[in-house]
Amino acid sequence: MIIAICLDAGIGWPQVLYARIGHPVTWLGKLIATGDRRLNREKNSYIFRRVVGVLLAGFVIVVAICIALMLSRLLLQGRSRLVLTGILAWPLVAARSLHDHVMAVAKPLAVGDLASACHAVSMIVGRNPNLLDEAGIARAAAESLAENASDGVIAPLFWGILLGLPGIAAYKAINTMDSMIGYRTPRHQAFGWAAARIDDIANLIPARLTGLLFALASSRPIAALAVMWRDARAHRSPNAGWPEAAFAGALGVRLSGPRIYADRIANEPWLNGNAPDPTPTNLLDGLALYRRAMMILAFFMIVIVLIAKTV
Repeated sequence: MIIAICLDAGIGWPQVLYARIGHPVTWLGKLIATGDRRLNREKNSYIFRRVVGVLLAGFVIVVAICIALMLSRLLLQGRSRLVLTGILAWPLVAARSLHDHVMAVAKPLAVGDLASACHAVSMIVGRNPNLLDEAGIARAAAESLAENASDGVIAPLFWGILLGLPGIAAYKAINTMDSMIGYRTPRHQAFGWAAARIDDIANLIPARLTGLLFALASSRPIAALAVMWRDARAHRSPNAGWPEAAFAGALGVRLSGPRIYADRIANEPWLNGNAPDPTPTNLLDGLALYRRAMMILAFFMIVIVLIAKTV
């Protein structure tokens, strides 16, 4: 997993590879989209749609695990096996991509280019970007950075460390399903129920570890921990509140709160509600905090490897 995160941090997923072969997440996405299109029909009953949603979730996870197991058995033994496993796990970690997407918001926002920042933030959040002011854009990007640090980096590495390539592949299948069909909308409330619940379970430990990691990387660790402990459970998600609340406490800003999506208004509670809204400078500080957290993560992973070798 150290090789995977180093490759991702260094070069990300090159555009030339994406153009030629796509990306494992897009492959999973096509499978999930096909299942959604063929099985999730409005004419079917709520119970039927929930059952076939459970079956689809199980099928996608099994497919991901089987492919990973097959690749694992084909790998050579010894050090070459570790290197090849790291290379195969590389596209399943999104540390560089997450940083670049949020930086694409932070840079124009810092110079007052709200139009460019609004367009960039629309690529990473689901809320209506046309109704966001400077603070709303900064808040949306900061929340995405905090939540996806857990979903896109810590959680896949956590399951990869525990269960190897099959673990990280299974997690990416789970998380991709949740991002595509795990919504409480009329279309997906029944069909995506299993995807959302499995994702909640898979992220239970990683989300809390991410919050702790942000606190460790912060210049305000006590404040970050205090806000996380006090406010995390108020979030609509059982997991996203932990990294977001720690991030808010670490930066001394408020996050979450009411927001407008394309089809609804969500009156969410504030995290660190007595603090001010984030500014463009706070967003840049958040990116620096994220980079420090990733360095601390790499250090801990190296320590784990060294301890494992001595046991």
